[in-house]
Amino acid sequence: MNRSFREVTVKLSPARSAAGLAMRLVVIAAMTLVAACSLPRSGPSKNEIYSGAVEKGGNAHVIYVNEHVARATNYTPAYGFSNSFLRAGQVGADEIRAGDVLGLAIWENVDDGLLTSLGASSTALQEIQVDSSGYIFVPYAGRVQAAGNTPDQLRQLITERLSTQTPDPQVTVARVAGDGATVSVMGKVTAQGVYPIERPTRTLSAMLARSGGVSIEPEIAVITVKRGNTTGKVWLTDLYSNASNDIALRPGDVILVEEDQRSFTALGALGGQTRVPLGNEMINAVEAVAMVGGLNSNLADPTGVFILRDEPEQVASRVLGKTVQGTQRIAYVLDLTRPNGLFLARDFLVRDEDTVYVTEAPYVQWQKRLAALIGPINSANSVQNLTQ
Repeated sequence: MNRSFREVTVKLSPARSAAGLAMRLVVIAAMTLVAACSLPRSGPSKNEIYSGAVEKGGNAHVIYVNEHVARATNYTPAYGFSNSFLRAGQVGADEIRAGDVLGLAIWENVDDGLLTSLGASSTALQEIQVDSSGYIFVPYAGRVQAAGNTPDQLRQLITERLSTQTPDPQVTVARVAGDGATVSVMGKVTAQGVYPIERPTRTLSAMLARSGGVSIEPEIAVITVKRGNTTGKVWLTDLYSNASNDIALRPGDVILVEEDQRSFTALGALGGQTRVPLGNEMINAVEAVAMVGGLNSNLADPTGVFILRDEPEQVASRVLGKTVQGTQRIAYVLDLTRPNGLFLARDFLVRDEDTVYVTEAPYVQWQKRLAALIGPINSANSVQNLTQ
């Protein structure tokens, strides 16, 4: 049986043909755009950080954290007072100083004395200020050296001077706190002000109590004492837990109470990206990650947890196993997928000004590329469907 064949030609409508061409153009353009442009992300990839290592011409050391590194970096700068503060003796509560204000009372054993009025047996001389040279002026006794003496010693000096003028004088001297033995208390305290160093307030803790105590949480309070050109700091909690930190105060000391400013920065594929205060606690890498919500399970690469730090020369030399000069930039790498990875992260302490950065997992970028590619294709299909 003979069969005949016919050639069948299918002609698309101009609209459908144009839509197909448009879709192909959109696909090509989308693929070109994805290949040429960087997609949004939270920061550099793990490989990009490695490419900045010293071994590859960069200026940062990339170091995997092991037990040696964890021990070598187990260094936390601590606040404390120098020996000049710790060895300073307490100010004599009764010692008179330039600027102090004194009150004198003088009794005379005669009816008509040098200083007393008729019918009175005593004379009160109130608010006599010790001048900058340390002297006071007492009528008929002249200029008397007051600074460096106790009230009782000054009483004896004035009595001796007056004895040549009037028989058997009796003198009392009272020291009133003035400008000569004071400290300034400022910052986060209940009552800022200038306070005298008196018998009950000769130490740092006593003076803080005199100013009403700190007005912030004790765990984050730092006490700074400035004495001349020397400055010392101490945690409030360490002040009360260690008696040696309760230093004796000296005239002119400035006491500043402030909230601790130490912090680390959290970036990358974490539950949050923020600056986190350290307080006075020692925080390890596991705690630091947990404080910002942990690793983002949809984004984070647990093999790429980085601690970025400017390491002091002494510590950097121990970590690198060789002598280096100056501060070194080091990117510490924690691989939480290793058998002891979490233990090492728990042993690695985070310090002030550290940056905790977690890289994105490699597949995340592929997902973003795929989404960037599929989006235009879906749009093109929608256009094609509308033209049919």
